[in-house]
Amino acid sequence: MADKFGELRIFNEAHTFVLAIYKSTKSFPSFEQFALTSQIRRSASSIVANIVEGNARNHRKEFLQFLYLANGSLEETKYHLLLSKDLNYLDEVEYKVLHEQSEIVGKMLNGLIQYLKSVNRKS
Repeated sequence: MADKFGELRIFNEAHTFVLAIYKSTKSFPSFEQFALTSQIRRSASSIVANIVEGNARNHRKEFLQFLYLANGSLEETKYHLLLSKDLNYLDEVEYKVLHEQSEIVGKMLNGLIQYLKSVNRKS
């Protein structure tokens, strides 16, 4: 485990994804401010928050638990992206870019989960 969350590659990738979500949702309709806009931002930022909190724990098993929570938040965010596209709040290109970023974050999360699980088996 890294001493500082900023040293984790997954943190940096997920943080970049959250910033892109915030930027894209600025153009959502104002009546969605306390609905979909808020929900997608909260689920996206929850990905990073769980990575950070899990990394701060002293045990790999706890870190793993938080990574599973981060993965759940990622899947929730993916649904909100799809909904946003289907409501025409995101165009096809912007949706594709954000979806591809979410896939990268997911692969990195799953890779870290698999690594920590293999380390736990060896310990």
